[in-house]
Amino acid sequence: MDLVSSELGLIFWIVAIGFAIILPILALISVVSNQFRNNEKLIWVLVVLFAPVIGSIIYFIVGRPKRIRQ
Repeated sequence: MDLVSSELGLIFWIVAIGFAIILPILALISVVSNQFRNNEKLIWVLVVLFAPVIGSIIYFIVGRPKRIRQ
């Protein structure tokens, strides 16, 4: 008897891949649409592009609060 069925495993991978695709896209949209000081915008774009999942998480935790309010 399997503890995890193949359907549940497939659903897990679909959600994980969707998360890995959508999270960097949302982070890039947020970076591009907001103002930052000096070269911070370029740095955040590079972080999200070169380390998509981890970079996006770091951006939402550290970078997003540093944006300039309009």
